[in-house]
Amino acid sequence: MLEHIEKAHQALNEVNKAVLGKQSEIFEIMTAFLANGHVLLEDIPGVGKTTLAIAFSKALGMECKRVQFTPDVMPSDLTGFSVYSRENDKFIYQPGSVFCNLLLADEINRTSPKTQSALLEVMEERKVSVEGETRPVPSPFLVIATQNPSGTNGTQFLPEAQIDRFMINMSLGYPDFNSELQIARSTGAAARTEIVNPVLTTDVFLEMQSDIHNVFIKDEVYNYLLTLVTATRNHPYIERGASPRATIALVKMSKAYAWLNGRKFVVPSDVQAQLPYVLSHRIIVNSSAKLGSIAKTDIIKSIVQTVPLPYMGAR
Repeated sequence: MLEHIEKAHQALNEVNKAVLGKQSEIFEIMTAFLANGHVLLEDIPGVGKTTLAIAFSKALGMECKRVQFTPDVMPSDLTGFSVYSRENDKFIYQPGSVFCNLLLADEINRTSPKTQSALLEVMEERKVSVEGETRPVPSPFLVIATQNPSGTNGTQFLPEAQIDRFMINMSLGYPDFNSELQIARSTGAAARTEIVNPVLTTDVFLEMQSDIHNVFIKDEVYNYLLTLVTATRNHPYIERGASPRATIALVKMSKAYAWLNGRKFVVPSDVQAQLPYVLSHRIIVNSSAKLGSIAKTDIIKSIVQTVPLPYMGAR
């Protein structure tokens, strides 16, 4: 386990060489990947999302593909299709973009709901069904999807049931001044992803994901975690609280976060650290919150302050 944790941190260091000033965000994405989850980034263009995906794929030894979602992207572009071959006198299957380890789905809210659903189905099932035949995608299969900010022209936002399929939601945001200065000084040099060295293989990464299952959670922490989630279902500023899928995601993220921090057990601070990332896209605020300009992050903070910490002493 310790060797795996060291390797994971080496991979993080490699990604940090390509994406400057985003150590905490990169740590969080790595946590989601270890928990076998997909990541939704709500960001403006040009903050390094493509560089991030390529850097992760290189450091983790994964095959990476990028799809720029536009209104004319079809489900078959993702899942694949069959083409008739005269030479062989039969239809030959052509794999789609999802046949990779790490897929960057750029501006997912610019494409049609049918194509969105096709991607989200693959994310959930880890397989595609084309013309009556089911084909598994490579393992691991991870998605970083980006969504344009609210109010952007030509967008169709994901329905609530589909956005719930992403394990976490976050934003990279602008780099800090010194990081952007370093980026400016290196303009014209080789791409930053060229300096990223492979640290892992897909087989080792799958072993790391298996390690996460063995991280221990006390019953008191389970109760605390579930109390935090259920508190969203009767909060005065929340119209619709988090689903049981959020509970499952929070368990997985808390375990992966504890593991990356070198522990074989989850403590309440692990749960608290992951709560905003897991819940922010899964709760719907009501009109009172909107009128009062109350942010989801503030609501989640208030829930953490309200729910008592569990007793962690010896039984």
